[in-house]
Amino acid sequence: MEQKYVLENPNSFNSIHIFECGQCFRWNKEEDNTYTGIFKNNVINVKEEKNKIIFSGVCENDIKNECIRYFDLNQDYEDIKDKLSKIDKYLANSIKYGEGIRILHQELWETLISFIISANNNIPRIKTIIERICKQYGKEIDFRNKKYYTFPTPEELSKASVEDFRKLGLGFRDVRVYETVQRTLNKEIDLEKLKNEKNVDILKEELLKVPGVGPKVADCIMLFSLKKYQVFPVDVWVRRVISELYFENEEQKPKTIQEFAKKQYGELAGLAQQYLFYWRRDLV
Repeated sequence: MEQKYVLENPNSFNSIHIFECGQCFRWNKEEDNTYTGIFKNNVINVKEEKNKIIFSGVCENDIKNECIRYFDLNQDYEDIKDKLSKIDKYLANSIKYGEGIRILHQELWETLISFIISANNNIPRIKTIIERICKQYGKEIDFRNKKYYTFPTPEELSKASVEDFRKLGLGFRDVRVYETVQRTLNKEIDLEKLKNEKNVDILKEELLKVPGVGPKVADCIMLFSLKKYQVFPVDVWVRRVISELYFENEEQKPKTIQEFAKKQYGELAGLAQQYLFYWRRDLV
């Protein structure tokens, strides 16, 4: 049965900014300019009207609670933006451009596999590969006369061989995803332990032991799933914008950029990264 939750007079919520800023891969724009996405065992459509956001969908639990958690609706983004805007003019400009960004609270397992797939890949292709995996191994959900598929659990993905992953288009990532599935099943990779680890340095050290997880992917997992707002993922776009704005176009190493970000943005560095990334990438 379809459920509905209406958020009245929302602050800091723009569907395009949220779903097109590179943090997620399972949200797609519809012909009516709404967005439909799948997370956990939920299929949700997000529609923006004048002074409200309408969430409609098929949920395993109460849609309001699911949306509050997933869209981080209890977080005061107006306060975050106010603090960040005071740091410097470049960040203030990027916040104006992507003022509706919110960091989604994505499930760790899906984020882990998705960002392993994202390595040396582009967003359209990442989305296509993930959709194939979900259709092949996830559970089917019907919503508005269309079929959607959940992201498969480690147990469901254990049915896939390296060759199966290769056929789905994973390329060199096939072995890495296969090994990650196997290590998760035998508890070499303990998802609950990762979720509960408070120390960011220890958490990153553990994530770097996962096949296919390098420094940038580890930072993305920590930011987009584990709410570690202080981490600062550095990809080609972030490297470029920081080098251009703060180092007179002299390209810097990721480590130098992260040290700069920690000093410049503090505990909100990850949010600063998202505003800068979206602003710089979108203007190219």
